[in-house]
Amino acid sequence: MADDDLEALPGVGPATADKLTDAGFETYQSIAVASAGDMANTADIGDSTAGDIIQAARDAADVGGFESGSQVLERRQQIGKLSWQIDEVDDLLDGGLETQSITEVYGEFGSGKSQVTHQMCVNVQLPPEDGGLGGSAVFVDSEDTFRPERIDDMIRGLDDDLIASEMERREIEGAPGEEEAMQALLEDFLDKIHVAKAFNANHQMLLAEKAEELAADAEGTEYPVKILCVDSLTAHFRAEYVGRGELAERQQKLNKHLHDLDQVGNLHNAAVLVTNQVASNPDSYFGDPTQPIGGNILGHKSTFRIYLRKSKGDKRIVRLVDAPNLADGEAVMRVEDGGLKPE
Repeated sequence: MADDDLEALPGVGPATADKLTDAGFETYQSIAVASAGDMANTADIGDSTAGDIIQAARDAADVGGFESGSQVLERRQQIGKLSWQIDEVDDLLDGGLETQSITEVYGEFGSGKSQVTHQMCVNVQLPPEDGGLGGSAVFVDSEDTFRPERIDDMIRGLDDDLIASEMERREIEGAPGEEEAMQALLEDFLDKIHVAKAFNANHQMLLAEKAEELAADAEGTEYPVKILCVDSLTAHFRAEYVGRGELAERQQKLNKHLHDLDQVGNLHNAAVLVTNQVASNPDSYFGDPTQPIGGNILGHKSTFRIYLRKSKGDKRIVRLVDAPNLADGEAVMRVEDGGLKPE
């Protein structure tokens, strides 16, 4: 069977193959991890047909079986780490943001959540030897937070040797600090950040599906998609689903959205970074009353949870709240004109 030749799957003819492709099911793996209900609804095919196609794709893609711990360890060697370019934070996270995982960053307004997403859109484009992933970024903007000017600040805030290296790698003539060269570098960085504004929760969910298509198109190119940022994940859901009566529907949709985001990370070995709003718990008499919203659905689905807290001046406390393989801890960083910097 030819690699990802959809028509080679039993029950898939040219018309069905077109429907699957249009619905975003372009590879055996993307079909294998889908549910029959989702495929039937999005690709407009019968439930039983969808089930047969999914089973055939699972057999062809060799997914769904058990593997040994040593095989899992070998597979995890493929996971990348995206550096924050701050040693203390990278040590806390054992190297940085992990691909094939959802990292949630939450905190009150002004704590630096959007600063983190902007900085990662810059850092991800750096080569692995400089702490990046050598890829492009997708930015789903639900709160109108993306600012190209901030990307400019952060590029100018990079080390001069790193700027010179990037200019050489991108074949930009000039020297660090020369305005014409820096503008050319900014434009090249911005060209590799794909931004979409989400107008409501349903549109945000659609953009997650479109992000998977974009990542599939970029696979094998010089700058494949290596990070998907959502800033913020919960703003629209919080505004549109108000009260206990709508809580169940909100959580169901949020769960589906997180599943779609996770699928982008897993299928394309990309990091998924989401920011989250907080609420104050009035019943808390001791400790910090700040709590992330999204409930257990988000808490369980996030692989890593990071709490950003304001400190004196431009200092921010980066606290690792939850991780499957790392101890809880804290680090300190600064939010400066040139981006996120060490203390």
